[in-house]
Amino acid sequence: MSNELKNHIQLTDEERQPCEIWTRVMGYHRPVDTFNPGKQGEHEERVHFQEVRLC
Repeated sequence: MSNELKNHIQLTDEERQPCEIWTRVMGYHRPVDTFNPGKQGEHEERVHFQEVRLC
């Protein structure tokens, strides 16, 4: 499929598939949507960073 054709494809909301987000909690992975409301809020507030190489 060419880049030109890819740029013209539009999906409706009904055609889209929800993305399931998983995170590591207490040594194992689980989906965020199974968290209680407080833990989901805490997950949304997390700050992501990239480690800078020293060498």
